[in-house]
Amino acid sequence: MAIEIKAPAFPESVADGEVATWHKQEGESVARDELLVEIETDKVVMEVVAPEDGVVTKIHAPEGSVIESEAPLATLEPGAAAKAAPAATESATASAPVKDGDDKAALLGPAARQMVEEHGLDVGAIPGTGKGGRITKEDVVSYMKANEGAPAATAAVAAPAPDQSAGHSSERVENRVPMTRMRAKIAERLLEASQQTAMLTTFNEVNMAPVMALRSKYKAQFEKIHNGTRLGFMGFFVKAACEALKRFPEVNASIDGNDVVYHGYQDIGVAVSTEGGLVVPVLRDADFMSLADVEAAIFDLGIRARDKKLTIEDMTGGTFTVSNGGVFGSLLSTPILNPPQTGILGMHKIQERPMAVNGEVVIQPMMYLALSYDHRLIDGKTAVQFLVAVKDLIEDPARILLQL
Repeated sequence: MAIEIKAPAFPESVADGEVATWHKQEGESVARDELLVEIETDKVVMEVVAPEDGVVTKIHAPEGSVIESEAPLATLEPGAAAKAAPAATESATASAPVKDGDDKAALLGPAARQMVEEHGLDVGAIPGTGKGGRITKEDVVSYMKANEGAPAATAAVAAPAPDQSAGHSSERVENRVPMTRMRAKIAERLLEASQQTAMLTTFNEVNMAPVMALRSKYKAQFEKIHNGTRLGFMGFFVKAACEALKRFPEVNASIDGNDVVYHGYQDIGVAVSTEGGLVVPVLRDADFMSLADVEAAIFDLGIRARDKKLTIEDMTGGTFTVSNGGVFGSLLSTPILNPPQTGILGMHKIQERPMAVNGEVVIQPMMYLALSYDHRLIDGKTAVQFLVAVKDLIEDPARILLQL
């Protein structure tokens, strides 16, 4: 009996999703638990796997379709084997020789086409592993990884080579591609944060020498004892933020209409950059986690974010956010609030600068810190005191352990 493959049940916060990539096509065999299709929502990418061995006999929602919770995606014939002879049109496609990029462009799926256009790739150079030579998103990713570092090729639709005698190209090419659902949601939330909050940012700087010395002294031992967990800087800042949030509960609160909700726990969101955009998975009850637990959890969330394995539960909630733009070389920035949170801490690049220490000029590894906050709830005095508390804890990390 045929099995109807349905979309996952979306939580209340997710209205619908978009079919991003089909990994199997009609007539193809599939093994139990093998990935069938990826569904992109405005928060995460969900994967749908095959419940049984069989053959995909019908796809009801092609790539690009907008679907609701538990909508039918495909029909699976369990236990069946793939047909020996494909349909006439598919056979013609498979047997027809591919002469150039224009011919292969017809074999691009929607997701693969978007990546090709975004990165200006030569379609003719990308091998297709899908049925009938179809080029999937995975084929494009594999091609890009294999050619990483090489100059970008000219796409089949690119403009002709510039006329050197004229000194410039006769055409200026533009590519218009739709925003992904995740990027559109990120844009919507950033706009909401700037328009619906009274956001203000205060800055300070912290001497990273004590933490760097502590990390250098115990890094190898820490990794050995905690099963390969590396000792980074994020753990110190998450723990320092937890202690500071206990002292200044307004920074850990949220605004709900005319009410202020004070949270008696610290769920810290950690901003993670992915190919699809910035995501903020949450460390639950971070105040009860050890430094090793925090570092291990951050590493796990980062891996799952990269592999698109984060769940809605991983992304939901959070009372405060820590963002580290320093990993990309940012020296100073103004982080944007993640509503309904009222505060976000921005870390930046560690840079040696001359500092006055006991009347002498000393070179110290310094980091600028930024706290963006909602002025509707948090006064400037509270924001400054919170940031100074984080600074003091980082400059004397023993105080984090002793909760001083």
